[in-house]
Amino acid sequence: MKRLDGRVALITGAASGIGRASAILFAQEGAKVVACDRAEAVDETASMIKNAGGSALSIRMDASSEADVAAAVDRAVGEFGTLDVLYANAGVSGGFRNFLELSTQDWMDVLSVNLIGVYLAIKHAARIMVPNKNGAIVCTASVAGIRSGAGGAPYSASKAGVISLTQTSANLLAGTGVRINAVCPGIIETGMTKPIFDRAKERGTEGKIGQLNPLKRYGHPEEIAHMALFLASDEASYVNGQAFPVDGGLSTSHPVAGRWG
Repeated sequence: MKRLDGRVALITGAASGIGRASAILFAQEGAKVVACDRAEAVDETASMIKNAGGSALSIRMDASSEADVAAAVDRAVGEFGTLDVLYANAGVSGGFRNFLELSTQDWMDVLSVNLIGVYLAIKHAARIMVPNKNGAIVCTASVAGIRSGAGGAPYSASKAGVISLTQTSANLLAGTGVRINAVCPGIIETGMTKPIFDRAKERGTEGKIGQLNPLKRYGHPEEIAHMALFLASDEASYVNGQAFPVDGGLSTSHPVAGRWG
C-alpha cells in the first residue's frame, strides 16, 4: 500500500518549487491532489500528475484571501468527498529591501501570505478534518524563523510566526485527531530563491551556496517534499506540534566563516 492511498491532499503554492515537488510526490504515494496557487503554472502541476496516471485538480487561489481558501477547500470536498491532508506551503520572500526602508505595506504583503494565509488554510481544513476526527496538516516555515541570518525581517518574523502557530494550533486542536507540524527548509533552489542563485551564477560563486551548513550544499525541493510526505503519513502518527529543520545542518550552529577539526 502506498503511504497516502485513498487520501485527499490540498497543497498551496503548488505551481512550482517545493509545492510542485510535494504535489507530484503525494500523488505518487496514492493521494488525490488539489494543487492550489495564484500562478497559472499550477495547471501544469495538475497536468503532470494526471499524465503520470494520478488524480489531480488545479485551483487558482490567493493564499491570503479567506474567500479563496474557503472555496478551495469546499471544491476539494465537492470533487473528492473529503480532505485528509493539508500542506500549507504558499509563501513569498518579501524581497531584500533595507531594513530601515521597509514600509507597513511591505510587512503586510509578507505576513498576509506567509502567516495569515497559513492560519486561513488551517482554519478551513480543520472545519472538515475535526468532524472526521482525523487529519494531517503540514506547514512550510523556515530556518529563518528559528534564528537570524536566513532572510529579511518580515520573512523571518512570518516564519517564526508559522512555527508558533503550529505549536499553538496543535494544542488548540487537542483531542480532535488532527495533527499539525511544520517543515523548516534551509536554502533550497526554488523560484523564490532564484535571485540568489542568479546573482551567484553571475559572480561564478554558485558552488558556494549552502557552504555554511555541514553538508556544504543547497537543497532541492524534493528533499523538503519527502519530509512533508512523512509528516502527512501515518508513519508520523505520534508526531504533533513540531517544527523540523531540513537544512543540511545549518540550524545546528551559529555559522562562522572558518571551521576547525
